[in-house]
Amino acid sequence: MSEKPVKILTLVSGNGSNLQALIDAEKKGGLEGGTIAGVVSDSPGIYALERARFAGIPAYTELPVLSEGKFQRNLSDRILGIARRENAGLIILAGFLSILAGELLEVYEGKIINLHPSLLPKFAGEGMKGEAVHRAVLAAGETESGCTVHLVDKGIDTGAILLRRAVPVLPGDTPHSLADRIHQEEHIALVEAASMMIYRLRRT
Repeated sequence: MSEKPVKILTLVSGNGSNLQALIDAEKKGGLEGGTIAGVVSDSPGIYALERARFAGIPAYTELPVLSEGKFQRNLSDRILGIARRENAGLIILAGFLSILAGELLEVYEGKIINLHPSLLPKFAGEGMKGEAVHRAVLAAGETESGCTVHLVDKGIDTGAILLRRAVPVLPGDTPHSLADRIHQEEHIALVEAASMMIYRLRRT
């Protein structure tokens, strides 16, 4: 096994509670030799950037190009540049809403993971993000939901599944209450999947 740590580039779009779970896990030695080398946001002024700065992690804001539509080639190229500068071995999408495309997916094939707020393959694809997922779960009358960590490929939520964590859908649930219950599992799932990937990468 390699003695070198695996550098992680984490992509965020919001509050950053999943980023915080990764930061806390690294401090406790729970990332199997992984270290968060940088954080990239696709939205300015979000609290996730403050979490990164507070932890002493380099933080970058790279805005999407609206004219490119859903598959963000230009944004992905800028992220690839940052990943190369930081010598990242693993990219983690921790609540990242932009869809990656282009050379980044080829250079980092099998080394990008995403956290999705449903039990894939259910409630996946374009438009299925954030509260929209939880509304769809409730509208469908599902008895359980949860989160999934999967590899990122050229599709939307179509990459190989690494792990899932399930929660019950309770009578009277709202999208907000269901989301709160799933968030707790997301923190666990993302750290577990990151550790799994880092362990694999250090053995190659």
